[in-house]
Amino acid sequence: MSNLELPVLGRDDAAVCCSPMVREPLGEEAAVDLAKMFKALSDPVRLRLLSLIASHEGGEACVCDLTGPFDVSQPTISHHLKVLREAGLVGSERRGTWVYYWVLPGALARLSSLLEAPAGAR
Repeated sequence: MSNLELPVLGRDDAAVCCSPMVREPLGEEAAVDLAKMFKALSDPVRLRLLSLIASHEGGEACVCDLTGPFDVSQPTISHHLKVLREAGLVGSERRGTWVYYWVLPGALARLSSLLEAPAGAR
């Protein structure tokens, strides 16, 4: 029997890079990156957009499906989507005349692992 280590598949390095804040303090670079994500999510429209994209059938949404639920103009929606994309929360791809968006699972895992409370914490 060999004693070679096998790689763990399906493991996202971005998701495991950050220990929860309750275990060790954040480094400067990690804090800057995570602050961009939290800042992007601090706007109610962007938070709703992220939720709308994540819950959309098939895990991705056309920009044409994202403008209806909001009382803002299409250029404003595009701006908010750009902020989410630049923060590393969503990915996008142009298909013909439309752009499709999806949530990046590694980004959500990174945010949630940072805020994870240890078992038995008050």
